Amino acid sequence: MKKVLGIVFSNMHEHTVSELTANRCMGSIPVGGRYRLIDFALSSMVNSGMEKVGVITKSNYQSLMDHLGNGREWDLSRKNGGLVILPPFGSGESGMYRGRVEAFAGIMRYIKSTGCQYVLSADCDTMANIDYRRFRDAHIESGADITVMYKKMSILEGGGKDQCTFVTDDDGFVREMFINPEAPGAQNVYLNIMIADRELLEHAVSAAYSRSQFSFEKDVLQAGVGSYKIHAYEFDGYVARFNSMRSYYQANMAFLQPEVREALFPMGRPIYTKVRDEAPVRYGLKNKVSNSMLADGCLIEGEVENSILFRGVTVSKGAKVKNCVLMQGTQVGEGSNLDYVITDKDVTVKDNRMIMGFETYPVYIAKGSAV
Repeated sequence: MKKVLGIVFSNMHEHTVSELTANRCMGSIPVGGRYRLIDFALSSMVNSGMEKVGVITKSNYQSLMDHLGNGREWDLSRKNGGLVILPPFGSGESGMYRGRVEAFAGIMRYIKSTGCQYVLSADCDTMANIDYRRFRDAHIESGADITVMYKKMSILEGGGKDQCTFVTDDDGFVREMFINPEAPGAQNVYLNIMIADRELLEHAVSAAYSRSQFSFEKDVLQAGVGSYKIHAYEFDGYVARFNSMRSYYQANMAFLQPEVREALFPMGRPIYTKVRDEAPVRYGLKNKVSNSMLADGCLIEGEVENSILFRGVTVSKGAKVKNCVLMQGTQVGEGSNLDYVITDKDVTVKDNRMIMGFETYPVYIAKGSAV
């Protein structure tokens, strides 16, 4: 895996969850009480033995840089290789990229400098724990130019928001590719994860970029069916994908299921994140907590049921929190009642407030708001 360079796109698909990405990039979206979405991509790469990872940024990446630091938590703080942040305008020729092709073109000098034989890229709209060694081995064994990862699943509700599907032959090679399809039932859904030989990727990106083509999916993969040998690799583990507030809410609530936790956090393949030294959860004398995940630094004096609470959340006396996702620093006042609510960071819910949503339409409260 030392010959494989990892590239993580931290800003792709942000328009699908615009409420959460107004002040942060896709990779910085908090999930599961103490993690960010980028943690799953980075941890999968590190657990697979990859030592060189570049993170492509575009905008709103201040919180991402604060979270990643020098990469120490992922064992990517190294003299040679390690974690590299790749902002826009990284060279005289690059700028604010308009698509994946232009993003690749802007960092091609970095890709060449690593000397890696293969390039593996992933986005942050997918939450999974993946062994990329099996993915690399399948790519080499197939003799393909490019190998793409897919999951047999239904297309996310809301139509085709940045979604691609494949039709493969008996040998697993892609024969047709569809972008933003509307098809019922289980499909071969592209997980926006691919591996390619570095020299072939350089050629494909250069050819598309010279024609002012910016979409890698449309102008390289879809257009390349027939000219490139594109192999499809099926991932058979647990996957959560994000294309709406509803999918974000459902992915967080899935952490309450033991089988999901076992799939995301298997023995030997932990998910790393930035460590914050805070006090454990403090429970008041008359608190009541059931079927919930609470991060460190919380203060619980009221009732919490079927909820995910991030670091430093306070639930005051007489307050009831049910079926909620409360991000870091949320304060729930005395006597308030929350049901099917998502609060962003540093939200204050004042005393005796009642906020109700529904499972299919959770109420979202923006960062720093006071209700």
